[in-house]
Amino acid sequence: MGWLWWFGLALILGVIEMLTLDLMFLMFAGGAAAAAVAGALGADLWVQVVVFAVVSVLLLVGVRPWAVRRLKASTPEAYTNIAAHIGRTATVLADVSDRAGRVKLAGEVWTARVEHQGVVLPVGSVVQVVRIEGATAVVEPEQVPNSPSQPYGTPGPGY
Repeated sequence: MGWLWWFGLALILGVIEMLTLDLMFLMFAGGAAAAAVAGALGADLWVQVVVFAVVSVLLLVGVRPWAVRRLKASTPEAYTNIAAHIGRTATVLADVSDRAGRVKLAGEVWTARVEHQGVVLPVGSVVQVVRIEGATAVVEPEQVPNSPSQPYGTPGPGY
């Protein structure tokens, strides 16, 4: 009957793991599952505790580092907040100069300024966000690489 407690503990630790996603509680759940097997085979309580401790430590030391490396290698980097806007395109709503302007970025209206002095981007232009400074998007005209009419990196009409 003691194996049911270990099995219940393994389930609880598995649920906690789903909430934390750290692969720590999963290793303890494996130890609890091993202790449940030992209990089902008729082992004494002290043997079950030792099995739980040994299997948990072995999983923590042997399996977790490998599993964390695999998880990080297979999970794409997810940029959030300000970092998610860098590189996105936006549409100019009010002429953007090196001092002021407005763009529509990801469905929101942002204050904006152009990166280079003396450049004014007209309404309707498509721009690319270079960086975010506070609540201001610093933008530059969207460049089309290898465009036959305009080599990459050279200013186009309107400069």
